[in-house]
Amino acid sequence: MPIVNRIAEFHDDVTAWRRDIHAHPELQFDVHRTAALVADRLREFGVDEVVTGIGRTGVVGVIRGRKTASGRTIGLRADMDALPIQEVLDHPYKSRNAGIMHACGHDGHTAMLLGAARYLAETRNFDGTAVVIFQPAEEGGGGGREMVEEGMMDRFAIDEVYGMHNAPGLPTGSFAIRSGSMMAAADMFVIDIEGIGGHAARPQRCIDTTLVGAHIMTALQSVVARNVDPIEAAVVSVTTFKAGDAFNVIPQTARLTGTARTLSAAVRDQLEERMKEVVEHTARAFGARATLDYQRHYPVLSNHAAQTDFAASVARQVVGDRVDVNTPQVMGGEDFAFMLEARPGAFIYIGQGDGPYVHHPEYDFNDQIIPVGCSYWARLVETALPAG
Repeated sequence: MPIVNRIAEFHDDVTAWRRDIHAHPELQFDVHRTAALVADRLREFGVDEVVTGIGRTGVVGVIRGRKTASGRTIGLRADMDALPIQEVLDHPYKSRNAGIMHACGHDGHTAMLLGAARYLAETRNFDGTAVVIFQPAEEGGGGGREMVEEGMMDRFAIDEVYGMHNAPGLPTGSFAIRSGSMMAAADMFVIDIEGIGGHAARPQRCIDTTLVGAHIMTALQSVVARNVDPIEAAVVSVTTFKAGDAFNVIPQTARLTGTARTLSAAVRDQLEERMKEVVEHTARAFGARATLDYQRHYPVLSNHAAQTDFAASVARQVVGDRVDVNTPQVMGGEDFAFMLEARPGAFIYIGQGDGPYVHHPEYDFNDQIIPVGCSYWARLVETALPAG
């Protein structure tokens, strides 16, 4: 693989940064130590501007090329936060924070972008500006949305933006991408049911919210099975059901929560509308009342066509023909979608190799792919902004 030689030389340094971040995981927007580490490294590299506190705890570094005549700016984004999972592997850099671990590889993403920033700041072999974006709260907090809403794209005059995520199961050091919708909109819902509580031995005097909730759970599956076009993709999953605390009491209230996933705006609208109707009418059929609070979180991650082709061509510079440009869509969500709504760009997967999938307590980022990821970022900037 034509890895950038200079990047290969400091592979051990990037690995050390990654393992340090892994040993000190932080959640959501509380990535204070990680953000400070990132900002310190960027200053050491001689990055032209280091701005902290964007999107609460995000960090942005600005690297100007030897020439800036093109007037163009390319944004590269990594995420910094971890997950509330107890790590089970016992390695020297195991998480020191109980109940928190980097189970999604954001430690690797951050380290690889730091490695690319070091190389770009040293060489500056491009005409324009590279902006490296280190984002908090990808895991459910919407840190990408916050950075965009604070005006990051305009403040740094970003023309295009690119993201990358490791992918267990893909061959080590390969890449995968697709144009258009690649990851799903990730929404949440809360269903509150009110009936008439009472003694479990006298159900005829009650309206049983557990029974109502069970029917609502079943009926919701009809929305995907019988309302959504079979050619489209949608998921409705009820993941919690809370009702009552005693074996002999029919509870007055019940609450169901869950997630809904879609790959198009039209199906997203349809799902919300039909779920509301099903919830309210099913409850009414039993004499109960129910409300649906449908919360739209991450939109569909949709890659722009021209930028997808460009990202794939850059990946081929690094790994040859080991680039899949028709990777299957997945129903997982990713808040880089907010950045792709704000600017043209593309999101790519880098192969992690065999091993546990992300969000698993035995997951660990594969340090072998660090030079591949760093080289991809470096070549992307140098190709998009050729020095001439």
